[in-house]
Amino acid sequence: MENQTSENQAPRIVYVQRTERKNKIGTAGFVFAMLSLFLGAIPVLGWIFWFLGIIFSSVGLGRRPKGLAPAGLIISIIALFVIIIMSVVFWYSIGEVLDTL
Repeated sequence: MENQTSENQAPRIVYVQRTERKNKIGTAGFVFAMLSLFLGAIPVLGWIFWFLGIIFSSVGLGRRPKGLAPAGLIISIIALFVIIIMSVVFWYSIGEVLDTL
């Protein structure tokens, strides 16, 4: 009798809603890295954004999915060189101006 009732029932449809996992720390690192790249000309602000970008991107690399964390780390490394070059040029220019006074 049990077999007849199970055969007469309609098949069950189960919907599984997937939630996408996001790496918000890696995304924040990417944003800070971009800010450090574009605002690196401002002496203190560029260093702060660079530091936050490299920290958040490094932490984001350890999480799944990686998302924008690798890009943030690469941009942070590039921004470091840009900030160093801009700082050297800035301080050299200040020295030249002070020498002419």
